[in-house]
Amino acid sequence: MVPNAAAGLYGPGRKAPRRDQTTRIRAMDLENTLYMDLEHGRVVIKLRPDLAPKHVARIKELTRQGFYDGLAFHRVIEGFMAQGGDPDGNGTGGSGQNIPAEFSREPHVRGTCSMARAASPNSADSQFFICFKDSRFLDGQYTVWGQVTEGMEAVDKIKRGQGRNGEVRDPDKIVKLQVAADAAAA
Repeated sequence: MVPNAAAGLYGPGRKAPRRDQTTRIRAMDLENTLYMDLEHGRVVIKLRPDLAPKHVARIKELTRQGFYDGLAFHRVIEGFMAQGGDPDGNGTGGSGQNIPAEFSREPHVRGTCSMARAASPNSADSQFFICFKDSRFLDGQYTVWGQVTEGMEAVDKIKRGQGRNGEVRDPDKIVKLQVAADAAAA
């Protein structure tokens, strides 16, 4: 049997959304979605402005400037995470603008996107990491700003580093990072 709106598909007393509402909802979703193109495929990241509005705004700003395009995953530790976003490619660089911490109770699970930082909680800049597996020991200490929703298999293929620090020789790079709304408009 095929449900219909008149029979309560949207619940008692609810109507199907108007076309302009549906378009606006899709546009909001695209504005809070990133497409990260890697040599291994596309990664789709759902941004979480509800958790970290300042971080999400800054990441979108840097993304729209093309800041992340061509940057390496300079630190990649097997069974832990892949870290990128450093224009110097060695873990010491950034965009030059620190972002105040926006710690939350959101867990660091497989596919979580979180900001890297130095010892100071307010030292996050442009570097971020994507968790390969659950890393709950990071919870409440790093700002979670997104979650991989598609393409985790491409993240899993990022070249791993050597040793405990995960430094990568000839690292994989972000081919292109873009806000989905911008990609849809192009």
